Amino acid sequence: MPVGIEAWVTQIPPVTRAWLALSVLTSLAVQCQLMTPLQLYFSFKAAFTNMQPWRALTTFFYFGTISLDFVFHMFFFMRYSRMLEESSFANRKADYFWLLLLSSVMLLALSPLVNLPFLSSPLAFVPIYLWSRRHPSTPISLFGLVTITAPYLPLALVGLAWMLNGTWRAAAGDLLGCAVGHVGWFVRDVWTREMTGGPSVLSDAPEALKRLFGDI
Repeated sequence: MPVGIEAWVTQIPPVTRAWLALSVLTSLAVQCQLMTPLQLYFSFKAAFTNMQPWRALTTFFYFGTISLDFVFHMFFFMRYSRMLEESSFANRKADYFWLLLLSSVMLLALSPLVNLPFLSSPLAFVPIYLWSRRHPSTPISLFGLVTITAPYLPLALVGLAWMLNGTWRAAAGDLLGCAVGHVGWFVRDVWTREMTGGPSVLSDAPEALKRLFGDI
């Protein structure tokens, strides 16, 4: 029977667990100088003109070197991604992966607007934003200092990230993640209910992907 850290890891739902593991391993590899951030960042020229397509993936797994800001993002990303996957996407691994995949494509397309080389933090804000909109009356205590309701959580985290980094660029990336998260929430919770009356390829994963994940 798993014990300790192994038991904790195995209790994390699969999509969140894979994302967390890849993010931690990427930062550890940089910390140990096995690779450099210059090999991981995304730009259209580097990824597509210079034929380095892996950058379109690694940009979502690098949260920076091991630091207070890294721990801050890992904690909140893992906490709310896990809660979202365990509640709204329980037994729907493919749909959760599809949400993150479509959000990643949107972030890649929008990245030139904010000139961000790494999109891990903006993507992490997508599940945080979606969870906060689906639990509007849930009270959230921020480090035991102040209590807010869930819809204000993304903006509170943007402010904390700004203070930790001391630059507007970190806040710009997180706000971009909130915007993409809002699109994901609107497509799944508003559009399907009020406009078309049912799910679409933008809200539900294709059947082939569901078969791959064992959901059907």
